[in-house]
Amino acid sequence: MSGADAGPDGPVAAERPPARVVVVDDQTVVREGIVMLLGLLPGIEVVGAGGDGEQAITLVAELDPDVVLMDLRMPRCDGVEATRRIRAEHPGTQVVILTTYADDESLFPALKAGARGYLTKDAGGDEIVRAVADVLSGDAGLSPRIQRRLLERLSQPEDVTPTPKEPPDGLTAREAEVLVLIADGLNNQEIGRALHVSTATVKTHINNLFAKTGLKDRAQAVRYAYRHGLAKPPGASIT
Repeated sequence: MSGADAGPDGPVAAERPPARVVVVDDQTVVREGIVMLLGLLPGIEVVGAGGDGEQAITLVAELDPDVVLMDLRMPRCDGVEATRRIRAEHPGTQVVILTTYADDESLFPALKAGARGYLTKDAGGDEIVRAVADVLSGDAGLSPRIQRRLLERLSQPEDVTPTPKEPPDGLTAREAEVLVLIADGLNNQEIGRALHVSTATVKTHINNLFAKTGLKDRAQAVRYAYRHGLAKPPGASIT
């Protein structure tokens, strides 16, 4: 047996190839900073980077990465919808959310969409490496902060924390968000500013949600939002 095959204590295990990672974040400076950080970490090879969920889906189809580090709040296609599509179409690719947000409205939809890991952007390099390794080995790559939040949620009585309702008629989370802003009386330009997206993107979301719900105008959209509990009519009590 050659020296390459054995060490003083027995056979040497084959070194694991680096995890092939795609980084997705709509903020260029943040995205480039994450790519630079990952380039310094052991066991990770960055093979691509994109600025929104649509680019994430395209990159996964082209590059077949092991893991996508995915932001949540992005134009065109948000991180939850991109995660859902990637996990459905490319089950061999795992998704780790890397975001600023740790609230329930961000955390639980992402995990339900198929994300196996969830980190906030204050995570250190060692935490990212550990999360990537965990999801590739079949475990959950959750930061300690997220683990605590899950335990807190599970320990609360069910009647205190009802399960969040899925948007009706197959609406994505972003489309439902646009619908709520329509019900609040915002025009397309105001919605774009509120969501940090272009007016053209807002129009695309509106066209999609109108097609899914069969709505014909904004007045119908407002009534639809009230009827499905996505928004409350003026003067309605908040419970």
